[in-house]
Amino acid sequence: MLRLFARAERWPLREPFVISRGAKTEAEVVVVEIADAPHRGRGEAAPYARYGESVEGVLGQIEAVRAAVADGADRRALHGLLPAGAARNALDCALWDLEAKRAGVRAWTLAGRARLDPVKTCLTISLGPPAEMAEAARREARRPMLKLKIGAADDLAAVAQVRAAAPRTRLIVDANEALGFEELRRLAPELARLDVKLLEQPLPAAEDAALEGYASPVPLCADESLHTRAELARCARRYAAVNVKLDKAGGLTEALALAAEARALGLQLMVGSMVATSLGIAPALIPAQGAAFVDLDGPLLLARDRDPGLSVLGSLIEPPPSELWG
Repeated sequence: MLRLFARAERWPLREPFVISRGAKTEAEVVVVEIADAPHRGRGEAAPYARYGESVEGVLGQIEAVRAAVADGADRRALHGLLPAGAARNALDCALWDLEAKRAGVRAWTLAGRARLDPVKTCLTISLGPPAEMAEAARREARRPMLKLKIGAADDLAAVAQVRAAAPRTRLIVDANEALGFEELRRLAPELARLDVKLLEQPLPAAEDAALEGYASPVPLCADESLHTRAELARCARRYAAVNVKLDKAGGLTEALALAAEARALGLQLMVGSMVATSLGIAPALIPAQGAAFVDLDGPLLLARDRDPGLSVLGSLIEPPPSELWG
C-alpha cells in the first residue's frame, strides 16, 4: 500500500513575470509525494488558469485518484484515470522518482538513456516598456539565448532595442497568443531582419488554422496549441517547432512520447515549463536532451529555490541530484 501526500506551495519571484495575459509575482505549485516504507517519490506541477486549472482544482483531481494510487496504479494507469494537465504531471513525475529510488538507478536510465547531459536554457525577459526590456537584455547579454515576451503596441520597438542591447545573443520571441494573422504577417519579416530564431504561439490556439499554407520568414512554434500527441499532426501542418511542457502533456511519460513523435515528423523541439521550482524543472531535463531550444529558467526567476535544487552555472543546468528528483 502506497501513501500519497499533496500540498500547495508558493514561491516568490525575483521580479514580476509579465506576459500578454497578465503578471504574477509568485509561483503557485502543487507538490505530490508517493511513498512506501523506505522510499519516497516527488513531483511538482504548476496549475495554469489559461487551461482552466487552479491549485484547488488540481488538489481535488489528485484526491479523486488517491485510492487508485494507494492500490498501486502505475504511470500507464494514470492515463486512464486523469486527463493531461498539472494533476497528472505531479503524480506521473512522483511515480518516476519512486520507481528510480526503488530500482536504485537514475530516472533517465529508466527512460533508456545512459547519461543525462547538462542543457543550456534561455532566460525570459518579461513584457514591458521597450527601454526596460532592453535594459534587462543588456544585463543578460552574455547569455547564449534570451526569450522575449511580446503583446503590446510597441512590440517591434521592444525587439529592436533588445537586439541592439544584446547583439550576439540568439533571440526567441513569445507572443502567448496575442497577435492577429495580419499583425503576424506585418511583424514576421521585421523579426527575421532582427535575426529572431523562433516566434512562439503568435495566434490564439483556436485561430491558428490560418497558419496552414503561410510561409513565415521566422520559424513558428506551437505552445498553447500543443498539449499531447493528439494535437501533433495538426500542429505539424502549421508550425515548424513545438514546445513540449510536462504540465501540458500530463507528465514525463507523455512528454517523452510526444517529443519522439515530434522529431519523427521533422519538427524542431523546444522543451519548456511553467514558472516552477527545481523540482518541477528536473524531470524536463530528460526530454530536453538534444532539443533545439530549451526554456527551463524557472530556478533563475525565483527569489529562492529548493534546497537541494538544480545547479545552474550561467545558463547551463546540470543533472539533478538524486535528493531532488530522479
